[in-house]
Amino acid sequence: MIGLVELPHGGLEAERLFWRNKGIRGGVTPMRAYLDELLPLVWNREIDPGAVFTDHYPLDGVSDTYAAMDQRRKIKALLWT
Repeated sequence: MIGLVELPHGGLEAERLFWRNKGIRGGVTPMRAYLDELLPLVWNREIDPGAVFTDHYPLDGVSDTYAAMDQRRKIKALLWT
């Protein structure tokens, strides 16, 4: 079973998943529904949303960033300027 939050760019290869006996579940992320509750927690440093990032890259390293995620060497990368 594969769980998705939002839809990956480029869509899904349904036939490939079908023949591998894979299932998909997912949905949209209603971020606005939680923003009023979560934003004060971030500002007050009660939660650290940056903890989800496994690495960070400068903006001019965007191709390295995508390559690392594509090759599953990194899960979530942060680009910075």
